Amino acid sequence: MPEMPEMATYQKWLTRTVVGQMITDVEVNREKSINVPVIELKAAVQHQIVTEVSRRGKQLLFHLANGHMLLLHLMLGGWMYWGTEEDAPDRTKQVILSFSRHKLYFIGLRLGYIHLHDQQSAKPVLAKLGPEASSINADEFKEIAKHKRTMVKPFLTNQAHLSGIGNCYADEICYHAKMIPLRTIDSLSSKELAALHQAIAPTLQAAADAGGYMSHPFTSSDRLTGGMNSKLYVYDREGEACFRCGNPIIRQEASKKNVFFCQVCQH
Repeated sequence: MPEMPEMATYQKWLTRTVVGQMITDVEVNREKSINVPVIELKAAVQHQIVTEVSRRGKQLLFHLANGHMLLLHLMLGGWMYWGTEEDAPDRTKQVILSFSRHKLYFIGLRLGYIHLHDQQSAKPVLAKLGPEASSINADEFKEIAKHKRTMVKPFLTNQAHLSGIGNCYADEICYHAKMIPLRTIDSLSSKELAALHQAIAPTLQAAADAGGYMSHPFTSSDRLTGGMNSKLYVYDREGEACFRCGNPIIRQEASKKNVFFCQVCQH
């Protein structure tokens, strides 16, 4: 599932490609991917200029000139492609936004969605999200963690606590904080809690700078997206050597999620 670094990478691409451009057509091939009738979606977004693409946690917001916005959550397996009909991936496209000759394809939206909102209807949706994980300060983090007894990984990935962290970067953050993700929040000392907080922003920023771990390019000329795949320290590296101590990375399952860590240099 795309996390903050992947969505930040998409945000960069979209700012270059669709901001300032007019949506000339809308095609919906899976009505479950949207939240209003197709005719209503078309009436709201067709012939509208995209004024901004902003990010909130793992979600992107396409702001339109008429005050409407499209809220995108790719969820598990969702991705985007910008191009023409000639170079479009041979995959089912659930939603397509046309910008004259170029099109923005939304692919793999089996669980993901792109919902139409106005300023008022978007507020309660976004209000459910915790503060941005990449910019939360130490005092805010300490307050959110207070009295929590959950394991570190579920705590980090709970979007009501912090927005933007998912399975991959929760493990990476714990690696940099030198702690096992299966520890419980209430078992952490003040020093360990501080180390966990201090690992969040640099880990997410480094991943965003590298292009995230998405395997699908955004355009035919995209050489950035997916650059983080070769730079992950523990996630999906079961049996491979830890870059810090050389011992094998192990995988365990907790709360139906895989957890990757080094049991020697993480405590």
